[in-house]
Amino acid sequence: MKLLTTLFALLTVAAHAQNAVPFTSPRWKIKGSEAITENFQNKLCLKLTDGSAVLSDANFTNGIIEFDMAVTRERYFPGLSFRALDSANGEEFYLRPHQSGNPDAMQYYPEYYGDGAWQLYYGDGFGKPHAIPFDRWFHVKLLVKDTMAEVYLDDEQQPALFIKKLYRPVAAGMITLENPWPVAARYANFSYRATNDVVLQSKPKPLEALPANVFTAWQISKPFDEKLLQGKYLFNNLHIDSLKWQTFTTDGRGVADLGKLAPVLPGKNTVFARLVIHSDKAVTKRLRFGFSDRVYLYYGGKLLYSGSDVFLSRDYRFLGTMGLYDAVYIDLQKGDNEVWMAIAEDYGGWGVMAMLEDL
Repeated sequence: MKLLTTLFALLTVAAHAQNAVPFTSPRWKIKGSEAITENFQNKLCLKLTDGSAVLSDANFTNGIIEFDMAVTRERYFPGLSFRALDSANGEEFYLRPHQSGNPDAMQYYPEYYGDGAWQLYYGDGFGKPHAIPFDRWFHVKLLVKDTMAEVYLDDEQQPALFIKKLYRPVAAGMITLENPWPVAARYANFSYRATNDVVLQSKPKPLEALPANVFTAWQISKPFDEKLLQGKYLFNNLHIDSLKWQTFTTDGRGVADLGKLAPVLPGKNTVFARLVIHSDKAVTKRLRFGFSDRVYLYYGGKLLYSGSDVFLSRDYRFLGTMGLYDAVYIDLQKGDNEVWMAIAEDYGGWGVMAMLEDL
């Protein structure tokens, strides 16, 4: 009996142990302009520059991912993706070493079709101020449980970041170490454990209900070329009779992440987002809205507003983050009124949001 008990205990420990995968293992698919194994500060590691290391057979949904990391102070974005379907679709977490100590020192966002949507996913639950160590090893541990995750840095006992909501569907996928920049990042002692037996320290607060006047559903067109809009201020001159539409529901923040619908491609970087506003009487109201990267707003048969929130377009630290920062005043007619917003994207997040306010 004692032997059986001991054997059971050993099997239990083995079942809960981390699965170490050295970078010399053929399980890794490694590529990059400089992707070599070397000894750095007494650790055998992967030096990764402008590349990735993919563990395609991880089959990871819930569990724990751990590794050591060494970075420099330069501007780059080393990190990892998990639950990845391919190189363009997964849950993304990375560091911004050059922003150490700032609110955007680290970043989580869901990636769709390869568009890194940090402009739509920022603030609490997506990033947090934290000092990032330089030129030495520090530990990274990621705990993933269903729709939430915690990130621990440098063996700290409290999470450096609580990801309150993972936005992609819960599904198994690959784990990828990523550093798509021409500055070296080093990874060592990688291990993971795929298990549902994960306990998070953090407790999510209930999401505040959106105001009733925030739009939660849009009609979205198929993508087209932004050049169609250039120099055309009258709505009838756009020749858009052949557009096809689908209904798109926003997330709990009122954000419509248009990147879920299609990739951003040359000649197909713009969609129309259409609202139908019903009014019981003729009245003027304020329409507040946010967009990324550019907007052309049409109402009453003509172009009423255009604007740009492109990354770095306003000053050297402007991230192009989206919020209800812009507004127009609309003379609503009795009955149904249509507002059309053409939303064009370069990179960093393709999105729109809006709410209607009384004056």
